[in-house]
Amino acid sequence: MPAALLSAAAGVLPAMAARSGPHLMKKPSSLSYPCSLLPPSSFICSESRGFGTGGGPRLDSSCFSSSFAIEGRNLSFSVAGSHGVTVPILRDCSLRVPSRQLWMLLGPNGCGKSTLLKFFSDNQILAGLLSPTEGTVHVNRPKSFVFQNPDHQVVMPTVEADVAFGLGRFDLTLDEVRLRVSKALDAVGMLKYSRRPIQTLSGGQKQRVAIAGALAEASKVLLLDELTTFLDEYDQLGVINAVKKCVAGTEGVAALWVTHRLEELRHADGAIYMEDGRIIMHGDVVSIVDFFKQTQADYIDDIIF
Repeated sequence: MPAALLSAAAGVLPAMAARSGPHLMKKPSSLSYPCSLLPPSSFICSESRGFGTGGGPRLDSSCFSSSFAIEGRNLSFSVAGSHGVTVPILRDCSLRVPSRQLWMLLGPNGCGKSTLLKFFSDNQILAGLLSPTEGTVHVNRPKSFVFQNPDHQVVMPTVEADVAFGLGRFDLTLDEVRLRVSKALDAVGMLKYSRRPIQTLSGGQKQRVAIAGALAEASKVLLLDELTTFLDEYDQLGVINAVKKCVAGTEGVAALWVTHRLEELRHADGAIYMEDGRIIMHGDVVSIVDFFKQTQADYIDDIIF
């Protein structure tokens, strides 16, 4: 694990160690290095509906569990480098995110977090550019991708106009649009700002407007790419609370949040840790924290001895 990540962990791990909550995998022994979430061989289907033509069985989409909102199996992605050399970006990544939970995807810069997130996106531009070289993907629909920089997504002059923007492709009456916009803004704590010009909002408020736009379209899955990178602590907490409120609601929303801020883990139901294009750990937050603590201890021992 990179030294910078270990240094950051030293400040936040003690406060997180006592956290309890929903766990997907209770026993540390169920975690492997690298993590593999393939089902038993009896669960492997004979018909291929995944990506790629490489060796090994591919998994039929009908095998995916309805209890998971997001599921990817054996995902790999490579690009052509110089002199015809193939450069692997993702290597046999498998993950599951249950419905009605917030999971965080973290790791050092350049490990493949954002690339992996884009495989699950419903954005036609992203989906057209990034398809796995191999593997199988399932995501509940409808789904929405929220960008790191809200200025790339929030485009209309006022808050309510921006949240309503994506509803133009639905056959809705004006009253139905107003109701959806109001409910979505209320869910992220921005209802009182509905008439405000976009340019008067803070970065965190703009992110919450972007999330409201996804909720107005009745999205069941939120794919969130480092939403708090440019935010101060106040706006950071506001965005996190808005997402947690969405997940805790009655609509059955699940969220996968890419982050590089370890302190945000305390707000998650589960986490996925990546290094060098591989998923190293996948499970409840306590297990991920224990992994960081042990890795940190091993790193210090290596320096001392």
